[in-house]
Amino acid sequence: MEYIVFDLEFNQGFDKALNKTVSNERCPFEIIQLGAIKLDSNFNIVDIFNSYVKPEIYKDIHPFVGKITGITKNDVYDAPSFTQVYKEFRKFITSKNPILCVWGTADLKELYRNITYYNLPSKSLPKSYINVQQYASIYFNNPPGKSIGLQNAIQSLDLEQDKSYHNALNDAYYTSQVFMRIYTPNIVPDIYIYTMVKPSMVKRNPKRQVDYDNLFNEFAKILNRDLTDEDKNIIDLAYKMGKTNQFLLDVPPLKKR
Repeated sequence: MEYIVFDLEFNQGFDKALNKTVSNERCPFEIIQLGAIKLDSNFNIVDIFNSYVKPEIYKDIHPFVGKITGITKNDVYDAPSFTQVYKEFRKFITSKNPILCVWGTADLKELYRNITYYNLPSKSLPKSYINVQQYASIYFNNPPGKSIGLQNAIQSLDLEQDKSYHNALNDAYYTSQVFMRIYTPNIVPDIYIYTMVKPSMVKRNPKRQVDYDNLFNEFAKILNRDLTDEDKNIIDLAYKMGKTNQFLLDVPPLKKR
């Protein structure tokens, strides 16, 4: 058995003229870095995988993405394509019964969405996975529906933080460190089933659009100050990320008494 703890960094489109985020609905989050830590059954690190990915959908790095991740256009300019990186990642997974480990299921969803966008095979990708964030939230007694962040988990475990966050390999490493320390036999893998929503299946109402003026004015009232361009970009990106539902949590139903 081996555990493949992986993490992704994403890019989005940005219209400089309109100063706003733009997205291709078939792949709104394009992978630009894939990092992974391979653990054996005794939780020893036996191998690592790390690669930038040359963007083909959004060729410029979104300003907010660049600020958060530190990834620049030069970092990805000569990087291999997603097709190449995905092929190497599949070679990296060598065990007969591997388990993917992630900090939240968003990375699984976006990995499959990128695979689908490029028409690549996914049958050989492991379906068994462990959402380390979910079990860490239980470990730290977080209220239902409230997930602990990776950095907070590392701090709560009093682990060394000698690597930057929002780097795919570093975050995969930190996730592996949390996993090692909270693991119990009660942590069992789930099966991930990716459901593709075709653009044609999405009901559209072309007459409806976001009223950004009122949205920004509302945030200005809440913050009690004028918004900067950076504030507006973050609000715009957060709104679009929220629409994808990728950060919704599965909350178990309340038991009847």
